[in-house]
Amino acid sequence: MDKFKLKSDWLPAGDQPKAIKQLTDGLAKNMRYQTLLGVTGSGKTFTVANVIQAVQKPTLVIAHNKTLAAQLAQEYRSFFPDNAVHYFVSYYDYYQPEAYLPTTDTYIEKDAQINEEIDRLRHASTQALLSRPDVIIVASVSCIYGLGSPDEYLKVNLKLSVGDRLSRNDLIRKLVNVYFDRTNADLQPGTFRGIGNTLEVMPTGEVMIYQITFSGSAVESILKINPITRAVVGNEETCFFFPAKHFITPETERKRAVEDIKMELAERLKVLDGEKKLLEVERLKRRTKYDIAMIEEVGYCSGIENYSRHFSGKTPGEPPETLLSYFPHNANGTPDFLTIIDESHVTVPQLRGMYAGDQSRKKTLVEHGFRLPSACDNRPLTFTEWEKRIGAVIFTSATPADFERAVSEQVVEQVIRPTGLVDPEIVVRPVVQKGDYSGQITDFIAEAAAVVKKGERILVTTLTKKMAEDLSVYLKEKGVKAEYLHSDVKTMDRIRILTEFRKGTFDCLVGVNLLREGLDLPEVSLVAILDADKEGFLRSETSLIQTIGRAARNVAGRVLLYADVMTGSLSAAIGETDRRRNVQIAYNKAHGITPQSIHKKIRDITEELVSTHDRALKELFLLDKMNFIKDPEKLMKQKEKEMLVAVKELDFESAALLRDEIKMLRGEPVHEHSNSKPRKRR
Repeated sequence: MDKFKLKSDWLPAGDQPKAIKQLTDGLAKNMRYQTLLGVTGSGKTFTVANVIQAVQKPTLVIAHNKTLAAQLAQEYRSFFPDNAVHYFVSYYDYYQPEAYLPTTDTYIEKDAQINEEIDRLRHASTQALLSRPDVIIVASVSCIYGLGSPDEYLKVNLKLSVGDRLSRNDLIRKLVNVYFDRTNADLQPGTFRGIGNTLEVMPTGEVMIYQITFSGSAVESILKINPITRAVVGNEETCFFFPAKHFITPETERKRAVEDIKMELAERLKVLDGEKKLLEVERLKRRTKYDIAMIEEVGYCSGIENYSRHFSGKTPGEPPETLLSYFPHNANGTPDFLTIIDESHVTVPQLRGMYAGDQSRKKTLVEHGFRLPSACDNRPLTFTEWEKRIGAVIFTSATPADFERAVSEQVVEQVIRPTGLVDPEIVVRPVVQKGDYSGQITDFIAEAAAVVKKGERILVTTLTKKMAEDLSVYLKEKGVKAEYLHSDVKTMDRIRILTEFRKGTFDCLVGVNLLREGLDLPEVSLVAILDADKEGFLRSETSLIQTIGRAARNVAGRVLLYADVMTGSLSAAIGETDRRRNVQIAYNKAHGITPQSIHKKIRDITEELVSTHDRALKELFLLDKMNFIKDPEKLMKQKEKEMLVAVKELDFESAALLRDEIKMLRGEPVHEHSNSKPRKRR
């Protein structure tokens, strides 16, 4: 049996050894919920990795956004290079759900763009869970959405071995039955092509070609081939081909589902007719009958997921199958895997809120005749259903919320950092001008100037986007090089701004709410929070502690809180920070530790993207100018290789750019989602 084996250049230090032991002991005592309260920079992921190695159980890690999930997947892959660490998030690059706005009689059609690489990674996740025990899946909250039955998915997978009595045509039929597509072009995941007495197949979960050679009606050999270099990677005795879709429905079940849809349609039309909703009757009848005709003819229709309950055979209201269904369970059906909720104070509310938002939109569509009531069963799990489908849980956060504290059988503190760094010193100063004191802005500028002289950086948070923009302009006028950052700034510009900030292109970054979870800027020695006494979401205890933590990666870290009134949130945040700081200082003194600032390599993603893009365009321009193309296929192969490397590193920005370049080289249109306005539908 494959086992989790952690590989690292360092050993647990600070509070990590104690936290690892306490959490592992808690799992041994069958504690359902535990919380790891780890301060910023204390190495919570490394602690959890050690716990996974200790308990040797498949693990689901849930993060609150795709970017954080990708970062965590990279970390776990570095810790477990010989085990199966996979990334499972929504496969939409763009998603506009179907909706109806009764107040304006506006119907919004579903519009989506699927990222094929992320879809492949989703297949790789489920296939790993069904084929090996040493699996870590890092997922977003999309893991609680319907996915299709693991039993049906596993039931129709193809196992192929050298010597099997099987003809080339037999295998073609079997591949088509599990939703593989035949092609004469380059292979993509979930496709195959025939060449003489061989078939070349690319599975859904990996970018490798399996070349199956036949001798008569038997499999003669199975070669594993690199799709870019065509080099033989291995000579296989056996290979598996899982279905190219997660939703698998046998033909007999499909016919039954169609009859069920017809019955539900007839019942729903009677209800609407009795309510004198003639427009809704006609609308629902026309749409559903068209969908039924498409399903009967081609086995698929747009929005087929809205009929998922009929295809799965589930009863009304019954929860859908999700990624959680693919994890192992004991003989009595209880979950037998570990669940980690990262940044739980943000992720848990997301898990709680998904169902209500989905149902509100679906019920409006049903009420106005756009969908059958069964569409409401194509949904995420409720929070209660989610709890029933997971086993032992470890919440990780620097600021666990009331829910985590209430349900956890133990809260394990990880306050001492391996680096010896302590929480920053906090200074509270007034907001308004008083006597010789000139007010928060003037005072902050004087403090910022002193920090800049030392070659260090400053973060300052405001309450609104407009304040952030105005303050950055004012700081520039006063000689402080500053830029602002908030949610209206485009994603790639955010990355560029943060990179330039770390490099020292400017010294002060002004933000609103983006300067909290996950922002790792070790060059920052001063954090200033303006109007810190304005109680609310941006100045809650959790927000304040998270923002204060941005100064915890520099040995000279300091925080200025500008407040005229000591609110409850301020008192709690200051009290907790001082408590941690005192514990850390005492530990360092007792062990003779001298704190050291964190030094982290500056990696500019945007430069990589731009340079790759410019190189490709320059090559194409020069080739066109010379009026000939020496070897376009070679160039495309090189781009494909670069794209696969980017995907492997979970660098999806680079992968998407390279994907579009390949499309341009092939003369294919580069798809962009529609920006057209929603249309009215009567």
